[in-house]
Amino acid sequence: MKIRRKNHTMPKPPRNATTAPPEPAVKLLYRSGAVARMVHMPVATLRIWERRYQAVAPSTSPTGHRLYTAADVERVAVLRQLTENGHAIGSIASLAMDQLREVARTHAEGGAGAPQSAEDARKARAAAPRWVVVGAALARRLLRPTTRQGGAKAPHVVAVFESLADATRSATGLKADRLIWQTPGLKVGDLPELLAAQAAWGAGAVGLVYAFAGAAARRAFAVAGVQSLLEPRDDEALGAWLSGFDGPMPSCSSPARPHPAPVDAVWLAAGAIAPRRFDDATLTDLAGLPPTMACECPRHVAELLMQLSNFETYSADCSTLSPADAELHGYLHRVSATARTLFESALERVAAHENLSVR
Repeated sequence: MKIRRKNHTMPKPPRNATTAPPEPAVKLLYRSGAVARMVHMPVATLRIWERRYQAVAPSTSPTGHRLYTAADVERVAVLRQLTENGHAIGSIASLAMDQLREVARTHAEGGAGAPQSAEDARKARAAAPRWVVVGAALARRLLRPTTRQGGAKAPHVVAVFESLADATRSATGLKADRLIWQTPGLKVGDLPELLAAQAAWGAGAVGLVYAFAGAAARRAFAVAGVQSLLEPRDDEALGAWLSGFDGPMPSCSSPARPHPAPVDAVWLAAGAIAPRRFDDATLTDLAGLPPTMACECPRHVAELLMQLSNFETYSADCSTLSPADAELHGYLHRVSATARTLFESALERVAAHENLSVR
């Protein structure tokens, strides 16, 4: 009997059959908000780069949303890195991706010394002064690249609070080297609260940035060893002050001045005061945007609004210090609030002209 080997070859497909093409790979697309978060930049800045400089050209969905590919995200990330290294966006926006990578590679190879190891980086960070910041808008300014152009290093911020009371209440035994406070109006009665926050965090130096202050308040804080700065509009001046920010810890045994009793605010009935439309963080972001108009009006309007809002708060606080001055300070408060409301409308109009989202 003959034994034949079975043929295990696959049967041939019918002559008319066709092989289905491979399914296309899914193409990931990202919206502008996601891209901005990935590269750590404001959405408004990303839109300015697109509209004014054509730095990136995302597609648009049927509903009008901008959609970025992975290549677009890479391009934005490299542009962001180069602008932080000092390049003007207008000078690099038109470069091809290969050219951008070459510029970035030049920066990497031209750095001082060999790259830090992970352990060296950890030790350097551990040795850096630890900062507690009271004021979210100031905390944002401290981390801007323009604030560090004067030689100031990026601070190692360990905590950010909205008020001195929050800073004191939230201290958990973690020590800080520096405590810095941002206030629209400086009053002598604030000194004990500032020193309490400093003592709670064990900070060796304390400083403040203010918008308005009387001579008596400035003198009282200086005597207590608190370094103060009239808040500058440009980040470079702030950075120069920060680079020299150091000093002894003032004595927390300074006599505490009791907080003045509040005064009946009947004067507020003279006219309703509209609430603020923009908080300090939003105004700080707008003031820090790259200019798209030769006159830089968007930045100036945002800075004026911050000043008006600070004076509005300051005048309201002043009205509680002396009943005899309540009427005058109430008038100043209403005037500044009215001016602030008008400038908020102006900012909305400027934002619409610049196609910026401020909500």
